[in-house]
Amino acid sequence: MKALILVGGFGTRLRPLTLSVPKPLVDFANKPMILHQIEALKAIGVTEVVLAINYQPEVMLNFLKDFEAKLEIKITCSQETEPLGTAGPLALARDKLIDDSGEPFFVLNSDVISEYPLKEMIEFHKSHGGEASIMVTKVDEPSKYGVVVMDESTRQVKSFVEKPKLFVGNKINAGIYLLNPSVLDRIELRPTSIEKEVFPKIAAEKKLYAMVLPGFWMDIGQPRDYITGLRLYLDSLRKKSSQKLASGAHVIGNVLVDESAKIGDGCLIGPDVAIGPGCVVESGVRLSRCTVMRGVRIKKHACISSSIIGWHSTVGQWARVENMTILGEDVHVGDEVYSNGGVVLPHKEIKSSILKPEIVM
Repeated sequence: MKALILVGGFGTRLRPLTLSVPKPLVDFANKPMILHQIEALKAIGVTEVVLAINYQPEVMLNFLKDFEAKLEIKITCSQETEPLGTAGPLALARDKLIDDSGEPFFVLNSDVISEYPLKEMIEFHKSHGGEASIMVTKVDEPSKYGVVVMDESTRQVKSFVEKPKLFVGNKINAGIYLLNPSVLDRIELRPTSIEKEVFPKIAAEKKLYAMVLPGFWMDIGQPRDYITGLRLYLDSLRKKSSQKLASGAHVIGNVLVDESAKIGDGCLIGPDVAIGPGCVVESGVRLSRCTVMRGVRIKKHACISSSIIGWHSTVGQWARVENMTILGEDVHVGDEVYSNGGVVLPHKEIKSSILKPEIVM
């Protein structure tokens, strides 16, 4: 089987992290976002992954070459010269996706994180005999999304309603599809939307079915959702393989710590924290609801909550970093400095406090 991952986009909502690497390579729970997807695809027997990309393809491919060998899966690029939306890239990658097998192929959005029940999706797809399957997830506030209206017994999709004012259902497109090769005949090579132009036509012919996603789902393309997604992911890890989580007197709730990280005495860490490779957390540090990426040093008695600390940054002694502060790569926060929602671009030194959310260039 093959899969296409839609990598498009410049990752503007995750700046300043995406100023250093393309969004799919931003670490989530101690590994690049896209690796969560590639590993899930490999686990169910996908042999080739095509990345639909319009931005920095060489960075992406150089990085993934290592994983190609480790995971024994073929990773190739299909490069857009202009943004082609969510359907155009499928037409562009047609020759890479079609082979003699006639097997359906997966399409994934690169910033969706979930338990990826792909094996169940293959079974679901075979059982209904339609042309396409989409994964949907239940949400509390459907009015913020495009809602998928479906027959609850047959799972056949009837229609799509964008940001409905009145309640029509509570299931939204989760950005994971399984499509027969014939779907490619419906897509022209031009900027086009799979959600707005392709799926409604397949639904009108009664050939589109929706599987309700078990477990959690999050689009982690912006900081607040990234932090929420980390909580959901660690919660799921606790249920599935709790031995991967840290334990000890200094840990509260779900915490993921890379084995190469060093943690000092008298720290209190958690809940919902990921600490990456090579990090040094000195004594008396308090961490909660945050991600600390590779090579970060957090000095004594610093306190970090609801924030993302980018690669190789430093947080000074007694500093306090909170309220969705995002530090880009190689940012240095001075001793006793306070950051309330600061968004700091890479390679900066912060010597005075950031008292209200602002971008520091």
